[in-house]
Amino acid sequence: MPGGRLTQQERHQIAQGLGDGLAYAEIARRLERPTSTITREVMRNGGPTGYRADLAQRATGHRAHRRKAPGAAAGQAGPAGDTQRAEAVRAYEETLTTVFMASGTPRMMARVMACLVISESGSLTAAELVQRLQVSPASISKAVTFLVGQDLVRRDRDERRRDRYSIDDDVWYQSMMASARSTAEIATTARQGTGILGTDSRAGVRLENIARFLDYVSESLVRASDQARDILSARREAEDGQA
Repeated sequence: MPGGRLTQQERHQIAQGLGDGLAYAEIARRLERPTSTITREVMRNGGPTGYRADLAQRATGHRAHRRKAPGAAAGQAGPAGDTQRAEAVRAYEETLTTVFMASGTPRMMARVMACLVISESGSLTAAELVQRLQVSPASISKAVTFLVGQDLVRRDRDERRRDRYSIDDDVWYQSMMASARSTAEIATTARQGTGILGTDSRAGVRLENIARFLDYVSESLVRASDQARDILSARREAEDGQA
């Protein structure tokens, strides 16, 4: 199985596969690459509809060039193991970003989420996010506004009255609850359509079936989320008591 970075020829094959409507797994099979490699490549270079092989090749070269200086500095400052760990962390951050994007989170928002998740404190200022992600303050502002609105990130003020953005252990509970609310809203809207179109029409019956299904899903999601939070909270309290 080939290893290392994707070649320009492979990127053209990815673009052709996307154009032919192939799934990531099939493209990966033809290239003898892991599916995760193809998914990550596509999602960080425009997504399935915006992927362009030549642009992806140039973007990869730009990212590699941008990382040479920090990598060399790290190698001078400490043992080789420190440099390897830094590279592993950066690679993992990209993987986590790709997973968030695959779940529907826009790229910049996914990058901010991943950056906060892997930070030691789980909390960074806007300036720190700008420095770490090498993007404009406007990009960070737009991303955190979205994430705060989705209850995925919390905005606080620190002792210097700077906005500080945090992600904590409860974020996935909040995310699941937000998903449940969104699903329930779709169910409610579908049921409104049933009332308008009538239960004697095929469209009305279809909408009612949608509403029933989504009602069940949202209620189950809320119950499962509440149960998981209670169980994990009790476990953490027990572990803290034993410490």
